[in-house]
Amino acid sequence: TLVFKKSNVLYGFDKAMSAIAKTPNREAIVCEGQIDCIRMHSCGFRNTVAGQGTAFTAEHVNMLKKVADQVILVYDDDAAGHKATVKSARLCLGAELPVRVVSLPEGDDPDSFLRRHPAEKFKEMLDAAESIMSFQVRLERSKERDPDSVDAVKRTVREVLSTIAACPSAVLRSTMTSEAAKLMKLPESALLEELSKIK
Repeated sequence: TLVFKKSNVLYGFDKAMSAIAKTPNREAIVCEGQIDCIRMHSCGFRNTVAGQGTAFTAEHVNMLKKVADQVILVYDDDAAGHKATVKSARLCLGAELPVRVVSLPEGDDPDSFLRRHPAEKFKEMLDAAESIMSFQVRLERSKERDPDSVDAVKRTVREVLSTIAACPSAVLRSTMTSEAAKLMKLPESALLEELSKIK
């Protein structure tokens, strides 16, 4: 409506702004739903915001960029959540915000997890959050019947490089390309050559 547009409202941002700026790495936690965000704040994770469903937008990223230097994505562990994670990561990388990912146990979201586990357990998961490259390589390979086949590797490379290409920072691109090459056991030079074609 004229009054409310999801793309312009980042839920919890007004409460999280100062907390994000005060974290050691100016880190913002992004989850999907409003209830997830409320639960996170009530458990002490006050640097949390929510995109209200999977509708995380470039406008949201621009808001975060004002106070955050990096982002942790905590989305549902299902197909829709995985797709939203990659899409949101590309938007963040487009604003030169490095991204890490927390993968919750299947069937859990932050709200359900924190209702059954202590906040310290969730803090451990945040501290151990994997890079977006690690997450996406693992995700793409899990979709393949034979992830080491030539066709499967080609598909995985294409998706991973599309994420890297979204980032305008040469330093971040170089770091992610190097990590992706190690994860996929491919020459970095080959990935750089393919990346130049995409860009």
